[in-house]
Amino acid sequence: VQLVESGGGSVQSGGSLRLSCVGSGYTYSSYCMGWFRQVPGKKREGVASVDSDGRVSYADSVKGRFTISQGNAKNTYYLQMNSLKLEDTAMYYCAVVPLGVVSATLNPLYCLRAGNYGEDDWGKGTLVTVSS
Repeated sequence: VQLVESGGGSVQSGGSLRLSCVGSGYTYSSYCMGWFRQVPGKKREGVASVDSDGRVSYADSVKGRFTISQGNAKNTYYLQMNSLKLEDTAMYYCAVVPLGVVSATLNPLYCLRAGNYGEDDWGKGTLVTVSS
């Protein structure tokens, strides 16, 4: 499994960025896919997620500003980030994990929890810096 993020960069407060995540080496019928972020000294937090049934979840801090979506190409995902704030500055990671059950049987927030993804389920990250 390989995941590669791109699209990070520097942007002024109020601006927008679109992150991309392209996965290869896997085919999952039931899965979670999530965008996470981490700043030094803090735990990795879930930002947005989607499951194989198309259910999306967002962290309260990004609701109404960020949108997760799936691309037309297989294993391609996006995170559209609008109205960026200084506190959105972080390394952003995408992750995908297969599920042993139909995703619709799970709590929708399951896919937003970093602990539910294994060590090998992550990309290397892309840095987003928001400045005033």
